[in-house]
Amino acid sequence: MSRPGNTTRITDVTDAAQGAADANEGADLTEVRSAHGQPRPSGHEIARLPSAAERTRTLVQSTASAILVIPGLVPDLPELMVPEERIVGTDGDLFLLFPAESPAVRAATHAEDDDLTAVLDITDVAPVAVPGRIRGRAWIAGWVTVARDLPAPAGKVRLRLEVGEASLDDLWGAEQVEPDEFAAARPDPLVDHEAELLQHLAAAHADQVGWLCALAGGAGACRGIPAAAVPLALDRFGLRVRFTGEDGVFDARFEFPEPVRGHTDLHRAMHALFDAAQEAAAAQDL
Repeated sequence: MSRPGNTTRITDVTDAAQGAADANEGADLTEVRSAHGQPRPSGHEIARLPSAAERTRTLVQSTASAILVIPGLVPDLPELMVPEERIVGTDGDLFLLFPAESPAVRAATHAEDDDLTAVLDITDVAPVAVPGRIRGRAWIAGWVTVARDLPAPAGKVRLRLEVGEASLDDLWGAEQVEPDEFAAARPDPLVDHEAELLQHLAAAHADQVGWLCALAGGAGACRGIPAAAVPLALDRFGLRVRFTGEDGVFDARFEFPEPVRGHTDLHRAMHALFDAAQEAAAAQDL
């Protein structure tokens, strides 16, 4: 069990600065930037985080935007390649709902028994205004067929995407996910409500989120209330906040004492974090 507010400090540094920071005794955890401009773990092991398979499964079943890409197919209306619904079957196959006139449906229908390859490209954008708003991307590649055994609403068709491979590039890093790992994984229990929870924290608890900076650790991590503190990501293990202050922009992740399973657990965990932040701020005379 970790204490409320156990944190990982995540700063934006260059490779050279990272090496210098790691050499210092008691240095904060530093990260380099990904291609999307997001910090990445480097040099230290993070205690608890969702697995790559869980994070990919969570993205698939979230409200993140997605488009089906079929090699050689260039649709006149790209929006017709956006699935209206995404469901993961018990065996890990994806079931994607499209309008009957979608080029994806026509391609799958005409392919019949031929192998029709496709990639579901998912882009995860933070539901709050924050620098570097793209939190990550996932790619689910495999073979598409018409799911004739599953009913669909009138004027719609379900396609089955049999997963051949998956990859993820998000706040935690870039990883490959095997089909059996994806099938066995479960989405984060907060996935259906993460967006509204982050928006609520940003709108109704901005001051309390700002005081979390007092828990970020490291000399000079928080000189008074930061200019901006935005809740960036939330999962059953903790909350990630992006701070803007005198040191520039940096992220800090705040672990919950125990993984949360729903709103009741989350309510208690957030109160524990805010109480710990208030005590830390008072001790630091911020």
